[in-house]
Amino acid sequence: MEDGFRMILEGMGEDPNREGLIDTPKRVAKMYAELMTSLTGEMKAEDILKTRFHEKYDEMIIVPDIQFASMCEHHFLPFTGKAHVAYIPGDCVVGLSKIPRVVEYYARMPQIQERMTRQIAELIQKVLQPKGVAVVLEASHMCMTMRGVKKPGAMMVTTQLLGRFKTDEKTRAEFMSRIYAPR
Repeated sequence: MEDGFRMILEGMGEDPNREGLIDTPKRVAKMYAELMTSLTGEMKAEDILKTRFHEKYDEMIIVPDIQFASMCEHHFLPFTGKAHVAYIPGDCVVGLSKIPRVVEYYARMPQIQERMTRQIAELIQKVLQPKGVAVVLEASHMCMTMRGVKKPGAMMVTTQLLGRFKTDEKTRAEFMSRIYAPR
């Protein structure tokens, strides 16, 4: 990665050996290694949810406002925002930290928001087998705010609804009203 970024600097007409840039290729390589931790293969997404608790709870569990940062795979610029995740348990629940860890896992790779939304929902559905899953991601994309159309403040909202959240209007409405209610 260091050599590759050195070539990018040279391609921009910069001197990678000047004082301010001499260690930049090393710093950039270290930064990408940190930002793309899900690509290392050290952990599988399913492992995040492997510790489950068999609990008779049949109401909606919502974890709103999970902050995340990811990297757009099209321009390699960041997109940042928050995720709202809910599920209606089947025969088990997971610890509170597990849902944000799932969001973080999928954020730590080159990504598009639509896929990330779907991956979060599908993993929870596959591993926990709940009665329903709902995921809403709201994000601002630097590829749209600082380049191209240049619209700072523009947001994108994506949703993935599975099970009862998709088939039952009242369940979906309850979720949406809770995540958008003043806190």
